Amino acid sequence: MGMLNYAATISLDGYIADSAGDFQWAAPNEDIFALHLARLSGVTTEILGRRTYHLMQYWEDPAQRAEMTEAEQDFAQYWQDVHKIIVSSTLAASQMRSDRDRLQRDLCLADIRRIVAATDGVVEIFGPTTAAEAIRACLVDQFEFFVIPIVLGGGRKALPEGAYRKLRLEDTRTFANGTVYLRYGR
Repeated sequence: MGMLNYAATISLDGYIADSAGDFQWAAPNEDIFALHLARLSGVTTEILGRRTYHLMQYWEDPAQRAEMTEAEQDFAQYWQDVHKIIVSSTLAASQMRSDRDRLQRDLCLADIRRIVAATDGVVEIFGPTTAAEAIRACLVDQFEFFVIPIVLGGGRKALPEGAYRKLRLEDTRTFANGTVYLRYGR
C-alpha cells in the first residue's frame, strides 16, 4: 500500500499562482530544485489534471533537453518514467504521450483510495483542483510546501475551502533566498 502526498510551491499567503495565473515567481533555484529531485525519488505515481499534464509536457520534449541543466535532465527523466494518471473529461486516450500515462475521466475518493492501495511507494496528487476532495476528506498522508517569501494578495489557493486537519511538522529547511520547505504528516 502506498502513501498519498500533496506538494505545492506557495506564496506566504497560500497561493500557487497570482490573480493573473502567473507562477513564475515560484521558479526554484538550484538548491530547491535539488530537494525537489530528492523528494521525488519515492514518488511512483502522479495524479494530475489536464492543464498540468499539458504544462508538464515540456519535460518530455527532446528538443528542450539541449538547454537543460543536468538536474533538469534528471527531472525530465523522472517525469518520463513515472506513472501518470491524468484526470480529464476532454482529453482523448490517443493524446497520452506514453504507455505510463493513463487517462481517467473523473476522480472520486474511492478511485484515489484504490490507486494508493495498489501502489508501492508514494502517490503524489498534483494541483489544488485535482487534490481538493482528497484534502477535504483527509486522505492525504503528507503535505510538502515550498513557501516563497512573497505576498500575492489573491490568486489560486493551494488548499481548498472547507479543509480542516491537524498536522505534525516532520521536516523543515530554510534556503538562502528565504524559501522555507515544510513537510507535514498526519
